[in-house]
Formats: sequence, structure tokens, C-alpha cells
Amino acid sequence: MARSEKDKMLAGEPYHPEAPELLAELAACAGWLARYNAALGRPAEWKDLLGERLGTVGEGAIVRPPFHCDYGFQIHLGARVFINYNCVILDTAPVTIGDDTRIGPAVQIYGADHPRDPQLRRSGVESGRPVTIGANVWIGGGAIILPGVRIGDDAIVGAGSVVTHDVPTGATVAGNPARIIAHGQED
Repeated sequence: MARSEKDKMLAGEPYHPEAPELLAELAACAGWLARYNAALGRPAEWKDLLGERLGTVGEGAIVRPPFHCDYGFQIHLGARVFINYNCVILDTAPVTIGDDTRIGPAVQIYGADHPRDPQLRRSGVESGRPVTIGANVWIGGGAIILPGVRIGDDAIVGAGSVVTHDVPTGATVAGNPARIIAHGQED
């Protein structure tokens, strides 16, 4: 039996995003996002709403609306994660955010990826690569995290940075592309 496009997506293989079951998942997520984002002034409702759609929601996790994502079920938030307004997470691959991580406003986290080969790209397939953000990370406002990136525990990503490569534990990165500007804690 042929595997579904959703199964291919979940396995990290190239898939066709316009497959009916994926379009249905996108529509379901859009409906959920409309409800979640309408709760902007009602933080008491956020936790229950997050639990309806996200893969994992740790105790005390906060995501301030408006929030945007593709599917939701591949997003995993640790305990006490804080995500500020206007975050975009493209979760065609798992996006895992560790305990006590702080994410500034308008941060974009991309698990979605596209083929580099123009012929394959023209065929409409895409894929995803997991993004893993460790514990106690601080990501400044407007930063962009690209597919496949791992950010180590205790790292800092400067506001407006474009993170194209892994960030070591405890490092501070900034710029476009983001480069290490400090190692470990500063006095």
C-alpha cells in the first residue's frame, strides 16, 4: 500500500503539500488559530487552547497571540516557555523548544524546506527538517531560525538574526547570517 503524503511529511521525506489530507490538516489548524488568536485578551484560555492542537505543552508555557503555524501538532513546548506576539512556526517537521526558553516578538521558526534542485522544486514537492531549541535559550525579536537548526541550551540569539547553522550551548550569536559573538556567560 502506498504511503500517504502526510506519512511522508512526518517521516521527513519529500511530500506533496497539496494532498487532500494535508489540506484538511491546514484547514483544521486555521480554524484553531482563529479561535486561539481571538483569545488575545483572555490568557486564562490560552493553555487549554494550546493543548487542543500542539503536540506537547509544558506546564506554564505561554504563547501570546497572534500566533501562526502550519499544523500545530509537530510543535513541542517545554515547561515555562514564553513566546511573544506574532511568532510564526512552520511545523512541517518537528519543532521542539526546551524548558524556560524565551522567544521575542515576530520570531520566525522554519521547519519547512524546499528542494535546491530547480526541476524537483518545480514538481511541487517540499520537505521539512526538525528545529530543536534547547532549554533556557533567549531568542531576540525578529530573529529567523532556518530548517534543521539546533540551538544549544543557554544560548542567546540576537534580535533580527538569521540563524543558518547550529548554535553551540551557551553561545551568543547575532547578525545575518548569525555568527558567534560570545562563548558562555558574561560577567
